Amino acid sequence: MPQLPLRTQLTLTIFFLTCLLTLPAQGEAAPPIRIQLIGDSTMATYNNPPKDRPDMTGWGQIFGEYFNNDVTILNRGASGRSSSSFIREGRWKKALAEKPDYLFIQFGHNDCPGKGDRETDPATTFQQYLKQYINEARAASIKPILVTPMTRRRFKNGQIWTILRPYAEAMIKVGKEENVPVIDLHQKSVALFNQLGDAGSNDFSPSKSDRTHFSRKGALEIARLVAEDIPSTVPELKPYLKQREPKQH
Repeated sequence: MPQLPLRTQLTLTIFFLTCLLTLPAQGEAAPPIRIQLIGDSTMATYNNPPKDRPDMTGWGQIFGEYFNNDVTILNRGASGRSSSSFIREGRWKKALAEKPDYLFIQFGHNDCPGKGDRETDPATTFQQYLKQYINEARAASIKPILVTPMTRRRFKNGQIWTILRPYAEAMIKVGKEENVPVIDLHQKSVALFNQLGDAGSNDFSPSKSDRTHFSRKGALEIARLVAEDIPSTVPELKPYLKQREPKQH
């Protein structure tokens, strides 16, 4: 076989070296990221829970337990806030200034009728506020993810009764229109509670009378419902998930 000219050999060598240098390293670790959460009391962190509900835990408070050490969770969920009041109080402006990599948005509980100036219409204003979060997040190079509001643990004739579905459907609609990933936590939580029943999910609540918020066990289950949807909904976050679920204690 005739030997290639020296110039050709050098050209091929440089080409192959360039290819090797541009290939991703095997097992290369994913870069550290910051995930921010904005929402209401079902998501919030309770460093000093109420005395009558000492185990009260928001799902955002323990969401980080489903991720590896390359993820920092910035939980900015706040009790009593709706999609409108979170903006009106300046909380969104502060959250946006942190410039996380990803933003999980969950509102609905305090947007419902009867919440005064926090109330929004799922057919109009609620969608407008969601689009504001999405547009402003994207302008800051933040990737938004919508999370529909989980159901309250209210049962009628052995099945979940909920008034939050219109807000969940509004989120799904906005997600399709704006090409934003949506985790339908409402549907997933309804299915879970219907499966477990009232008695079977009783220890998910921080007290007998509180059917909106969660114990640590309940918060872990709600956070699990969100985390298990990530591989299919936000696949680029899959490498950051732990292989094993956190222990309940």
